[in-house]
Amino acid sequence: MPATEPEPPIIVLVRPQLGENIGKAARAMLNFGLTELRLVAPRDGWPNPSAGPAASGADEVLARARVYASTAEAVADCAHVYATTVRKRGVSKPVLTPEAAAGEIAGQRGRSAVLFGAERSGLETADVALARTIVTVPINPAFGSLNLAQAVLVVAYEWSKHRDLVQPTLEDELPPAPQDELDGLVRHFEELLEPKGYFRPPARAGATRRTLRGLLTKPGWNHLEVRTLRGVLSALAKKQRE
Repeated sequence: MPATEPEPPIIVLVRPQLGENIGKAARAMLNFGLTELRLVAPRDGWPNPSAGPAASGADEVLARARVYASTAEAVADCAHVYATTVRKRGVSKPVLTPEAAAGEIAGQRGRSAVLFGAERSGLETADVALARTIVTVPINPAFGSLNLAQAVLVVAYEWSKHRDLVQPTLEDELPPAPQDELDGLVRHFEELLEPKGYFRPPARAGATRRTLRGLLTKPGWNHLEVRTLRGVLSALAKKQRE
């Protein structure tokens, strides 16, 4: 990964047909940190009222979207152009997976653009001819149908691996409970199990206690999980006393 933050690629939708698909593509882009969207001759014009609801909040991508009359105009300021297509269409060019293309984009200077074709027909030969590299998603040959937003999502996701994006669930993850809380959990179990004869015969009591401790400390409980387990034990003990 370069020392400086890599330049994010531009997503170019060539002759997209439905506003909903443009909105879904914008949503996929913003999920993985891409914000620059260019549209080439959208069939139903732009702006499109159907795009906003489908974007599910990715309004900043739609608001900044720029429209061009031709693919050549849309990529005129880009040093590197990638065409997403299943077939080479008779053009001899390097073929990369989205993962390899993302790595290449992250490691080179100058703006990069990734072209995506219309929903029904994909990119035309003239569009592919503008690209220096073809990007093809490894896919089930018996069912190779990706919709526009899915294709954008795959490329955007691979790009995100070269950014410092944080997995949302990691922010809410609690650290493991401190040792004294785990000791308290073990003692709580022992206090409830002792009267039940769990640690008999005496000759095996030490080994049984060590096994119990290993079982209770192995998962790496956080403090809320330890409190929950102790609450369960307290409830069971209360039920027995009653």
